Amino acid sequence: MALLLNILWNVPGLGFIPALMWLAAAVLMALTIIGLPWARACLMMASYSFLPFGNTLVTKEDLTGRPSLGTGPLGWLANILWFLLAGIWLCISHLTLAAASAVTIIGLPFAWAHLKLAAAALFPVGKRVVPNEVGDAIALGRGRSALDRTRR
Repeated sequence: MALLLNILWNVPGLGFIPALMWLAAAVLMALTIIGLPWARACLMMASYSFLPFGNTLVTKEDLTGRPSLGTGPLGWLANILWFLLAGIWLCISHLTLAAASAVTIIGLPFAWAHLKLAAAALFPVGKRVVPNEVGDAIALGRGRSALDRTRR
């Protein structure tokens, strides 16, 4: 099902347009040395924008189990700068495309994908794209650890 939705997303659904916007943002960020962390995040988000169905976004810390540069204070600062410079504009574009997709019943899955991408556009540094199964396993592990804490 995810393959069919990804094909419909990119061909008649025009889902490739936000992915091209993410690629353009990656190129702009890569023009400077300072922008390289954002360029990596933009490339990761471009891949997520091309194939949003069957994938999810998790923090690198949740994925690896240990803190990383992108999930600590520097990642927080990078995300704030990203939000102010580009994140808000990419979020608005995804929200606009979500509203346009939600006009029809057939477009509702695409609207939902745009909403997920809009949320991810705000703070992409320190995130990784993983298959849904990995994201579900991470969420299950967090739920189990929370349950264990409440049982003590």
